[in-house]
Amino acid sequence: MQVAILCGGKSSRMQSEKGLVLYQNKPFIEHIIDAVLPISRNIQLITNANDYDYLPYRKIKDIVTEKGPLGGIYTALVHSESEMNLLLSCDIPLISTEILLELIEKHNANFDVSVFEDANRIHPLIGIYKRTILPVIKKAIENNDLKMMHLLSKVPHQLIPIPEEKRNLFQNINSVAELNELNTH
Repeated sequence: MQVAILCGGKSSRMQSEKGLVLYQNKPFIEHIIDAVLPISRNIQLITNANDYDYLPYRKIKDIVTEKGPLGGIYTALVHSESEMNLLLSCDIPLISTEILLELIEKHNANFDVSVFEDANRIHPLIGIYKRTILPVIKKAIENNDLKMMHLLSKVPHQLIPIPEEKRNLFQNINSVAELNELNTH
């Protein structure tokens, strides 16, 4: 299975490259890679920055820039040789191998996308995406329709419920305040 980590760009709220923010003295991206490695060594980083060059994985620049996560997913799928792709954002340092295996195990092949949901929200940037949705993504980018929820509404997708006790593993760390809160736990 191909794994792509969407490293995005400079975060205005974090004031730095999000994937390189430290949690427990280790960059977010390394926590995510540690969770992925037991599943697949076929990892690519979608990034326009050179900040990740120290990592021994393939780096791919966005095909279409300034299109947010949808642009990153498009780039990942275009450059994938795998039908099934595990796509992750770079701001989820608490993600675990166990959760990722659960996603893979519960993925139903009849769906083009499988993502988690909890009582409050859907988590589109921890998911399995099939390459077959490339035309839908391309059209969305051309129309500048970049909302992830719009994409999900246009493709057969599966929502996998997250047990309440595992919700914290999906926490996106988007600001210095959220990072400080995470580091105090």
